[in-house]
Amino acid sequence: MPEKIILLTNLGSPDSTLKRDVYRYLNEFLMDERVIDLPYLGRLLLVRGIITPFRTPRSSRKYKKIWTEKGSPLIEHTRQLADKLQDETGLPVYYCMRYGNPAPKAVFDKITQENPEVKEVILFPLYPHYSMSSFETAVEHVRRIWLDGVYKFSLSVVPPFYNKDCYITALAASIERYLKSAEYDHVLFSYHGVPVRHITKRDASGRHCMQKEDCCGGTSPVHAYCYRHQVRETTKLVTERLGLNKEQYSLSFQSRLGTDSWLKPSTDATVRSLPALGRKRLLVVCPSFVSDCLETLEEIDMGARESFMEAGGEHFTCVPCLNTDEAWVKAIAELSLQGETKPAEIYPDFMPRN
Repeated sequence: MPEKIILLTNLGSPDSTLKRDVYRYLNEFLMDERVIDLPYLGRLLLVRGIITPFRTPRSSRKYKKIWTEKGSPLIEHTRQLADKLQDETGLPVYYCMRYGNPAPKAVFDKITQENPEVKEVILFPLYPHYSMSSFETAVEHVRRIWLDGVYKFSLSVVPPFYNKDCYITALAASIERYLKSAEYDHVLFSYHGVPVRHITKRDASGRHCMQKEDCCGGTSPVHAYCYRHQVRETTKLVTERLGLNKEQYSLSFQSRLGTDSWLKPSTDATVRSLPALGRKRLLVVCPSFVSDCLETLEEIDMGARESFMEAGGEHFTCVPCLNTDEAWVKAIAELSLQGETKPAEIYPDFMPRN
């Protein structure tokens, strides 16, 4: 019997495109204090009183655009990834979602039933970069269920891998295939956006993040928790690998929610501005997503494409996420079994929330 098991965790998806399932999913997602970091009562009134009643019908229509015969693309890509990783490592590989199904507790119970001799579960969050609304909440959710249970196995966590060579190599190769197959005059790196306060809250000193002109440059212990620094570092490493100069690419942030100040520039504004600058053949890559989902398939490959073409663009290509790419599967195996992992009981050192 195997003594180690790998557990992938991803964002999640509604069970179907029906409004009731989308409503349930949005409530679970948006009531997370690490997504909307307001006191509980204020978050409850905002989410259940305003956001989900109005957002549900629109989100349901968007999910219908990308839904397949097998269901949610994100769930299906994660399932296939688990299968391929199991073939690669020879170890049992399971997967769970932060929101929706399969839920971590059900998966832990399944692991215990099917692998009674397992000694260690290695948690691999499918998030290259650290942010409180993605990596942090996913790990803390799984960790809390593990701590509250009576599981005999230990739980270790693979840290963010935004600058690890195996990830950079896989990502760069996925982009290079498109650069070799057609001529593009610009590459846009579109990352999931976060509120600015999510960046500053993770700076315990209060004197670094967003306080200095080049706070993301150089070396600082704050960078271990700084999403803005980490996405810039990923972009830097990939563009160096591809041999792109600074005129050939740019970085933007997508998926804004609400009216708070978010990281800029926005992807929507960027794609609308590029044709006027002579950038009419655009290649877009979304490195913060490793599985194609609503944000890549609908928001970028449909919405951003339409905005770009309406603004005078001539050619638009969205690079698929790594999904089940062979180099990506090997990268996960390397990071899980040969890289640094940390015991879940002491990692990460999360800050208290309001």
